[in-house]
Amino acid sequence: MKYIGIDIGSTCTKTVVLEDTNEILLQFVQPTGWSSVDTAKAIEKALWEHQIDVSKEYCVATGYGRVAVPFANKAVTEITCHGKGALWLQKSSSLNIIDIGGQDTKVICMESGSVRDFIMNDKCSAGTGRFLEVMANILAVTPDELCRMAAFGGDISISSMCTVFAESEVISLIGQGETKETIAHAVVESIVQKVASQTSRLDLSSAPIFLTGGLCDVSYIVDALSHVLHAKVVSSQNGRYAGAIGAALCAADLKKKEGNL
Repeated sequence: MKYIGIDIGSTCTKTVVLEDTNEILLQFVQPTGWSSVDTAKAIEKALWEHQIDVSKEYCVATGYGRVAVPFANKAVTEITCHGKGALWLQKSSSLNIIDIGGQDTKVICMESGSVRDFIMNDKCSAGTGRFLEVMANILAVTPDELCRMAAFGGDISISSMCTVFAESEVISLIGQGETKETIAHAVVESIVQKVASQTSRLDLSSAPIFLTGGLCDVSYIVDALSHVLHAKVVSSQNGRYAGAIGAALCAADLKKKEGNL
């Protein structure tokens, strides 16, 4: 049996197909675009091209656009799906998850396979992928390039935690002749400090810290978070798919539940 998990985020959509919940059969990411409905149609077409018929498999959708997937058997919250997916990736039952998404940042504490506590920043784009994208555009580089440049930057900081004011601050730094590397370093440090501020409201001492989201494979971000949190932060090459993996696992749970009715 195949189980489909779809995580429609604000900027990117991740799709995962699990084979009997123990192996990733297929995974792909695509821009969400302006219409989650159109994104769902594109996913259905892509799955069909891999001989996967959505009408014959169980599917769960998550993310902010989860209600726009007409062929999903169920929609499940991001907190539940990211928690389940991260535990599956780390082969663990307890874990602290930091998910840096496009428009929000989530910190989820999983204990014995269940959500113990969580906090979400969804009111401001500071500390998110959107913040990084805006700053990268100002510097005329990609977000990945900005993160790589940050490792060679100097010791300055961005004082504003608001994206709009931080944008003006970065433009001023450019006018003052600061290098791209130095500004990039300040941008990444700003994101890391914002995330650290979120985590301070939760107790992360009882389990390892796992980074998911679009920045999870950026080693500089992982190292910077480890430094500011005074704890080792780990990640995975499939960390950005945690939500979709969790959704696929929820699809398997749904199949099992309905099979027992």
